[in-house]
Amino acid sequence: MPKLSQRKTHRWKKIALWSGAVLVVLLVVVFIGGNLFLSRGLPKTSGEMTLAGLSAPVQVIRDSYGVPHVKAKNEQDLYIAQGYIQAQDRLFQMDLSRRQASGRLSEVIGDSTVNNDKFFRTLGLRRAAEASYDQYTESGKAVLGWFADGVNLYMEELRKSNKWPVEFTLLGYKPEPWTPVDSLTIGKYMAHDLGGHWENQAFRQYLLQNFSEVEAYDLFPTYPEDAPFIISKAELDIEKSFASAVIPHEFNGSNNWVVSGDKTASGKPLLADDPHLGLATPSIWYQMHLEAPEVNVSGVIFAGIPGIILGHNEKIAWGVTNTGPDVQDLYIEKRNPEKEDEFLYLDEWEEATVISEPIKVKDGKTIDYDVTITRHGPILSEFAGDIGNNTVLSLKWTALDPSAELEAVLNMNKASNWEEFEKALEKFETPAQNFVFAAEDGTIAYKANGKIPIRKGNGLLPVPGWNDEYEWTGYIPFDELPRVVNPKEGFISTANNKVISDDYPYHISNHWAQPYRQMRIQEVLKIDDKLKVEDMQSLQMDQKNLQAQEFVPEFLSVLEGVTDERQKQALDVLRDWDYIDTKLSAAPLIFNIWMTKIPEVIFQEKIPKETLKLFQGQKQVVDELIRDALSGESGPWINKADGIAMVLKESLNLTLNDIEQTAGNKLEKWKWGDFHQVQFNHPLSSVSPLQYLFNSKGGVPTGGSSVTVQAAAFTRDGTVNHGASWRFVVDMSDLMTSYHLVGPGQSGHVKSKWYDNQFEEWIEGQYHQTTLSVPEGETLTLIPQ
Repeated sequence: MPKLSQRKTHRWKKIALWSGAVLVVLLVVVFIGGNLFLSRGLPKTSGEMTLAGLSAPVQVIRDSYGVPHVKAKNEQDLYIAQGYIQAQDRLFQMDLSRRQASGRLSEVIGDSTVNNDKFFRTLGLRRAAEASYDQYTESGKAVLGWFADGVNLYMEELRKSNKWPVEFTLLGYKPEPWTPVDSLTIGKYMAHDLGGHWENQAFRQYLLQNFSEVEAYDLFPTYPEDAPFIISKAELDIEKSFASAVIPHEFNGSNNWVVSGDKTASGKPLLADDPHLGLATPSIWYQMHLEAPEVNVSGVIFAGIPGIILGHNEKIAWGVTNTGPDVQDLYIEKRNPEKEDEFLYLDEWEEATVISEPIKVKDGKTIDYDVTITRHGPILSEFAGDIGNNTVLSLKWTALDPSAELEAVLNMNKASNWEEFEKALEKFETPAQNFVFAAEDGTIAYKANGKIPIRKGNGLLPVPGWNDEYEWTGYIPFDELPRVVNPKEGFISTANNKVISDDYPYHISNHWAQPYRQMRIQEVLKIDDKLKVEDMQSLQMDQKNLQAQEFVPEFLSVLEGVTDERQKQALDVLRDWDYIDTKLSAAPLIFNIWMTKIPEVIFQEKIPKETLKLFQGQKQVVDELIRDALSGESGPWINKADGIAMVLKESLNLTLNDIEQTAGNKLEKWKWGDFHQVQFNHPLSSVSPLQYLFNSKGGVPTGGSSVTVQAAAFTRDGTVNHGASWRFVVDMSDLMTSYHLVGPGQSGHVKSKWYDNQFEEWIEGQYHQTTLSVPEGETLTLIPQ
């Protein structure tokens, strides 16, 4: 019997061994097969290929960072090639972007995006894009058409080869042909992403509905000059009205600055720009160099749009930050109880426009959906359902008017001096941006440019729409927009800060970013001279936290007598801090989380979390609440929380509880970077296990924070998902060379060597050079068919 048992054991071992070997072989086969399947969609980047519509050969050289340098003999060929090349690298992103902005995600994703689609159908970005097309000159329409031709030529190749990017295969659809309106719709989406503060008006109305006047006004950025019109909760429940609204990220903004030759080592201006948007794979930006006989321009563009929106040519350079103006107003509309499509205006019922917007849903029934548009704009409060008692809110917004920003971009690309560049800006209406400019001739300049309304009110609250007392009366004249040329200080900088003095005759905004980034930029630029490119790069990566420098000494003073041993240890760490948000230190971990817990203590159980999403200026307002309390003038919110000392104690306790849950209770081992980690997530990575395919790297420790020049805003779990989506520096003494960072990389193809090759470089601030001349690299020659 023992021998028989041994033979059985031996047999099972052999079976197990063979089964394991077969499994390994199968896994290897699946791995190889999967790699081959993914790799088959990689675009051709070298050799020759024919392309219909070209009149002459076009050379496309991708440098070592995957940046395409497109050289053509005429502009028709140039923009056909630009559309083709963008589609090679970013087709899925381009299609998803136009679907997002058009409210058509549910067609390919399913019912989880229906509310998103309802919001964007209501907003009407695509309708605005369609209306904008006729604002373009024939030459502008031609560029849009050529670009679309190039995109469609690439899609036609994919239809023949069936080698679609894997995302289309996973979602089970193929994209429709590209149109000029698709490009314009993506442009309109960026106006939405850079906001206009309608949600702040809604939030303030909510405050007046639910709190005393004193409590409500304590959270206003300024005190209302006149008594606002109050909508009762019975007439319109703000909390329910916007439960599913798509709110742009609170920290959408940027840094930019320009330094005159008097302060630089080269004797020529330096310009730096780093727009702060969502961090994702692929990047929101696509870097390119475009060259034809009358244009030679390098920089970045949103995938799906022709031209170069930010960058430089052989004579000038420019960059932007978000001005953040009040370009949106909510109007309170009174509905006719007898006829739901009529609204009161000047004592008469006026018929609104009703547009049918059926929403197709993947694996589901098409949803009948109507959008109602009053004289002021679409009714936003209805997309969430039937709410209110014959009272609704409509949105008036400059971006919903026809405009021709791409025309401005194309003219900017060819400008050779400040006068030509400023002339080009006349057509750049939305979104309003802070442009900084430098020229080879030594000129530096700034303009807050865009279409900014002049209104009778102050833009703080929704206003009655049934009379003409709150209508817009015009727009700030182009020649009277904030403007600076060659200032005596020798530099100009913006960081979404207040850009006007108190005596400026027009209203720009009630809402500005916290001032700390701008303060730090100016602190450095005022002191230093003989500046070089490397100094500009270092400043873009600067981690000095001036918010901490302001508040930590005050917090230490208030909490000097605490007896809790854990809190004492944390305060000792802060006491020895140099206020640098380095990833290796515990102090920035304690302070930055602490600043998120203070509003939790102040507003906890008083304002619903969903409603707080409308409070876009929360951080600035909370800073003011803290300052007032520290100076002995506590407002009602701090008083209701038992005073500033109790607020600080409770929020510090919550902070330490949170940190201990993830980092343990040994404070000496805590590091900011163990919590604060960047991830460039792919849109499909939220579907498990696709994150393992598309997010090739997990969270990687990084320094900085939302208030440092090296912007790195984070979510509750520490994920850094917002920051400098592109970093750019140029010395006007050598305009053939510029310095860039596009995280995580150029390509949208997961198997491309340029998919995430700039991930670590983005964290460390290691820039790559891009040239306006012919670089070395993989060369693809596009030949007329």
